[in-house]
Amino acid sequence: MVQQREAMSWLPAYKQGAAAGDSGAFKLSSNENPFPPLASVIDAIASTLGDIQLYPSMAVAEVTDRIAARFDVDASNVAFGAGSVEVLSQIIHASAGAGDEVIFAWRSFEAYPILIQVAGATPVPIALTADERHDLDAMASAITAKTRLILVCNPNNPTGAFVTTDELHAFLARVPATVLVVIDEAYVHFNRDPSSAVGIDFFHRYPNVAVLHTFSKAYGLAGLRIGYAVAPTAVATNLRRVALPFGVTALAQRAALASLDAEAELTLRIDEIVIERTRVLAALRASGWRVADSQGNFVWLRTDVDTDRVNAVFIRDGILARAFPGEGLRVTIGTAEQNNRFLAAAAAALEPTAV
Repeated sequence: MVQQREAMSWLPAYKQGAAAGDSGAFKLSSNENPFPPLASVIDAIASTLGDIQLYPSMAVAEVTDRIAARFDVDASNVAFGAGSVEVLSQIIHASAGAGDEVIFAWRSFEAYPILIQVAGATPVPIALTADERHDLDAMASAITAKTRLILVCNPNNPTGAFVTTDELHAFLARVPATVLVVIDEAYVHFNRDPSSAVGIDFFHRYPNVAVLHTFSKAYGLAGLRIGYAVAPTAVATNLRRVALPFGVTALAQRAALASLDAEAELTLRIDEIVIERTRVLAALRASGWRVADSQGNFVWLRTDVDTDRVNAVFIRDGILARAFPGEGLRVTIGTAEQNNRFLAAAAAALEPTAV
């Protein structure tokens, strides 16, 4: 029998949100943008099809220059990958290996412990507070001589909670300068709380901070896979060393540029999602749910041991949510029609006779 790494026998696989298929159900399990691509983005992609026999720019040069100018950083600070999750994998591989530790809040992004273990490092999950937020004090107390990396998801996936500016400053004051702190801002465009930490501001102030962004969520390019890190030059250089060569396709690069050109139009769509999020949260509370505020494009239902039953009601009523057994359900904000069906299913799930 061919030998494989022992860790592969127990390493969990990342699970994609359930697909609706032909069931007529609404898929609200993957935090996808509910709007179709902009016409200008489709045209930009189409204009690239005639050259797909050629390799793309491995340096992602044009998009790098645009991002560097936007955030007033040097191009050497920007590193790209096939989605921010792939860039995160680069960061982990460049920063931590066997015997090293990576600290993160839990529950947070499901891929964190998987990617850490794939790199051979040790995950150190720190429980969220009772109000679904990062326990930064406990995370700081967990730092040891083995700590190489700390992940801060802001807003947090799946709970939607955010870290404030003051909290993050206080936290970083306790983090050794040798430990890289990654602020994962996959949902930053939906975050409207003025007290929230802004990753780029911290990058400019601290030498051990990196920031992750993606084009998958607000920009609606999840199917093309493009994301980036803004990181200290030495870190970004190492990300490019461990990156998959030509991992960001020419189609993705062209779509990213077109999306940046269409920022005003995309902002209107983001505003619509935020308005729907506010409506959904209010309706959930009115129907009897106790639900925390969210600054992502999703809401979090803490259902604990009742998760499987509530999820069964959702499935019965045509809603595919992301269920975390024993913990809760994350439901993406979709169109008004999709959200209305979700709200009806959520109200039904509160009935004592429901499934």
